[in-house]
Amino acid sequence: MALSKKMLDFAERSSWIRKMFEEGAKMKAEFGADNIFDFSLGNPDVPPPPQFRKAMAAAIDEEAPGIHGYMPNPGYPAVRDAVAAQISIEQGIAVSGSDMLMTCGAAGGLNVVMKALLDPGDEVVILAPFFVEYNFYIDNHGGVAKIVNTAEDFSLDLAAIEAALTERTKAIIINSPNNPTGQVYSAEELAELGKILAAAGDRFGTVIYMIADEPYRKIIYDGLEVPSVFKASRNMILVSSYSKDLSLPGERIGYIAVHPDITDKAPLLGSMALANRILGFVNAPALMQRVVAKLQGVTVDNSIYARRREMFCKILSEAGYEFVPPKGAFYMFPKSPIADDAKFVALLQEQQILAVPGRGFGMPGYFRLAFCVEDSVIAGSIDGFKAAMAAAKAL
Repeated sequence: MALSKKMLDFAERSSWIRKMFEEGAKMKAEFGADNIFDFSLGNPDVPPPPQFRKAMAAAIDEEAPGIHGYMPNPGYPAVRDAVAAQISIEQGIAVSGSDMLMTCGAAGGLNVVMKALLDPGDEVVILAPFFVEYNFYIDNHGGVAKIVNTAEDFSLDLAAIEAALTERTKAIIINSPNNPTGQVYSAEELAELGKILAAAGDRFGTVIYMIADEPYRKIIYDGLEVPSVFKASRNMILVSSYSKDLSLPGERIGYIAVHPDITDKAPLLGSMALANRILGFVNAPALMQRVVAKLQGVTVDNSIYARRREMFCKILSEAGYEFVPPKGAFYMFPKSPIADDAKFVALLQEQQILAVPGRGFGMPGYFRLAFCVEDSVIAGSIDGFKAAMAAAKAL
């Protein structure tokens, strides 16, 4: 076969999320959409905030010369200044527009970072459970993913991370609030991680960057605040998007920001600007750059997700499932009642409930449920979760 053997292998073991989503489409066609309880895909359903429509209309009506033309690869300077001002508020450290670039979502941003950092064989630590495509992003640029499990409650296992660092470690990716667990890492954990990375860098005579993937930063519960990652390490690279907090995943707009005192700042920013171009992104979408510049500090109605989290926690608890209540994002990550998480997901599917096995996130024995769905979908799943639990106990 003429196709890439690597890509064929990737396709074979690619995202369980998409596999379950596609299975859901078939089941909806067969049984009717109202009879399928689909928690497979983290596709935000809360509408964008009302300010979005106004900002979009204003951006469309602009008629300045060259408004749809190329701009600098890192993005419009005025847009970067606006985004940097908001990042400065959130991080508690002054960031300028020259410390960042606009990207095609967080996925595009992570690929830009990997392209700028990695030589063939360089290692990137990722923490299980993890967003499955981290593996592919690292491999895209010749790197090697080194998987380290988190603790029982999905907090950082700092000793395990320290043991995994080698002279080839170039970076670690942290994702908080986390997909799939909803865990939020504490300021103390992050500060200790920063010390561990700095000490390992000194020991190996290198720099180990911390990459924070933060698209869920503003989807948070119980009055919790997501700590500043820039205060944890000066060698911090922040990647985020407006996919979740503005409900704009299809618009592919995000950004990268670096700590103002990061090591090798000028060549790093230059490399990322070049990577943005030569990876084929060229620049983030011009229209959406202008739109999000006007929406800094604006978010979706988070109370909707909070209500659904409470509904889901009650349903799963009453049905006998074990889980750590999520502190942020819009996912539940319960333990499977049986060791084989894929088999249990099949039992759920018999009840017309669609979930994603934990093995898809590097952690077998669990399963993920996305609660970015209508309240009626969550409420309608009650009997199915109870029946699946009973079937698991009968095995």
